[in-house]
Amino acid sequence: MLINGQGPRKLRAPMTDLVLLPGFMCDADLWTDMLPDLARIGRVHYGNVYQDDTLEGMAKRVLEQSPEKFILTGFSMGGFVARVLTLAAPKRVIGVAFVASSARGYSAEERARRQAGWQPGNRPPKTNGVAAGLHPDRERDPLLLDRLRGMQRRLGPDVRTRQSALVRNDGYADLERITCPALVVACRQDRLRTFAETERMAQCLPRARFEVIEDCGHMAPLERPRELATLLIDWVEREGLSRLTG
Repeated sequence: MLINGQGPRKLRAPMTDLVLLPGFMCDADLWTDMLPDLARIGRVHYGNVYQDDTLEGMAKRVLEQSPEKFILTGFSMGGFVARVLTLAAPKRVIGVAFVASSARGYSAEERARRQAGWQPGNRPPKTNGVAAGLHPDRERDPLLLDRLRGMQRRLGPDVRTRQSALVRNDGYADLERITCPALVVACRQDRLRTFAETERMAQCLPRARFEVIEDCGHMAPLERPRELATLLIDWVEREGLSRLTG
């Protein structure tokens, strides 16, 4: 068949829109190593979680700047935002992935300590600043530490203050109302998020797939980007989500 005299054209598959929500004090560099793989399935959009101090405010801002229909991926803190956003706009979020995240609420003590900022002598046990987010075998990796610290420097104290002010109430019961396909990814050596609380998310979501990345600390997008991207792509393809956007 001729089209404008040019001969046959190869039809393109619809492009999926992926909205990525980072964790606490992380910017777009969190996803850099995953982009070549994610580009195979769609367009990447970065959610703005830097200008608000409530989960609801963050979710509203991200939704206003997102495509009409999209797949949502929330890492750590971003997973809390993803839960609120998906519940607020179920017709726009066609699939949601939670990576190293949780729906556990903070205790009053945890909230106060986070808002005050970690000071020498009051860090929780078994943590050592940004290194605590990494697998114990990588906590001295200069490249990973430099990337983590670089993100914190770029975001600065104002963003830290806003993100530290977030109120995180227990949201496990709310997960039962998320009926779109969901992917929950836990990291085996995560020292910032217990395996049980991430696994519980999968148990509460009606249409969840649960995966575990081995030999990985909390920072899966930096430590195991190829493995995480493969899990996301496989899930998108198995659920046929690419046919529902674009």
